[in-house]
Amino acid sequence: MFADEAKIFVKGGHGGNGCVAFRREKYVPRGGPSGGDGGHGASIYLEANINDNTLLRYRYNREFKADRGRHGEGSNCSGQSGEDMVLLVPVGTVVFDAQTNETIADLATPGQRVLVAHGGRGGRGNQHFAKPWHQAPREHEEGQDGEERHLRLELKLLADVGLVGFPNAGKSTLISVISAARPKIANYPFTTLEPNLGVVNADGGTGAHGTELGRTFVVADLPGLIEGAHEGAGLGMRFLRHVERTRLLVHLIDTSDSNDDDPVHSYEVISGELAAFSQTLTEKPLIVVATKLDATTDHSRLEALREFCRREHLEFHSISAATGEGVKELVRSIADALDKIPKPAPDAADALDAAVGQMADAASTIPVRTSVHEANAPLVSRDEKS
Repeated sequence: MFADEAKIFVKGGHGGNGCVAFRREKYVPRGGPSGGDGGHGASIYLEANINDNTLLRYRYNREFKADRGRHGEGSNCSGQSGEDMVLLVPVGTVVFDAQTNETIADLATPGQRVLVAHGGRGGRGNQHFAKPWHQAPREHEEGQDGEERHLRLELKLLADVGLVGFPNAGKSTLISVISAARPKIANYPFTTLEPNLGVVNADGGTGAHGTELGRTFVVADLPGLIEGAHEGAGLGMRFLRHVERTRLLVHLIDTSDSNDDDPVHSYEVISGELAAFSQTLTEKPLIVVATKLDATTDHSRLEALREFCRREHLEFHSISAATGEGVKELVRSIADALDKIPKPAPDAADALDAAVGQMADAASTIPVRTSVHEANAPLVSRDEKS
């Protein structure tokens, strides 16, 4: 099952309480305070994992609470800090604060990690409150509560090329021909119910015995769009987030005799739906492809689409995925177009600065509460009782 959305609750561990204790040892008169500090609560991180491709693990397991820190003890023994929790998510996951809708992080690089819930700080024991004029303090600090958050996770697949078009335009057939992907193919609309990814080798190398593969790219086959998708018609616009990261769009249009739709109108409808979802999609480079050439006897609509693309300065191809006609030329044209489009390279320095800044902000938002226990209700360790 493909899952590209999830809502989870994360809570950092509580800090341990500081201890009130006094040294009571033989031959050590007036040993003074010896209460240890509480341990820090564990924090929760999200990490991009290249081996995951879905958020299904967070569909049913939605609450994550980190370990708390242990309380301080006598003899100046500090409590043990909790072990941080790391939640693995697919590469391409965008993390939002579910309450403010603020973007917390975009985990687009394998191994990238972000702090989402800071653990509480451990409280100080009474050893820290000793002064020359106050040599037997019974004050201590309680551990601080861990940060808690409701998060919304959205997966945006990392692909170089996105295939868009009406249902039954031939997207699944094309990706099954040019890659090793095996999506469901049938002669009815909405056969594809979830995105499919395929790796395409544009130069034909096999890669065996050290053979160079040449140029390769990743293609995403998206479920078909229909008019009114941005208002919820059909499968709606749910899967269009997966083409936001692509560098190139390939628009497939069925011009066969079995389809009576005007291909130019089909192009305009899908373009309008893309623009309704995000204006950035309309700015991406585009290749228009007429499909099912083997089932086309009347070429009038095909030529009309070709002429429209010429006027609009759009690259145009006509193919038959069933017979392979024009497929190699299309694949090489896609590879040539990708060579001209720079890959988005994340700035490691900026990512590091953002992570450090986030940790500092999280630490600064944790309040400090001091609890003063009176003599009639002290926290006394075994050392004092002895």
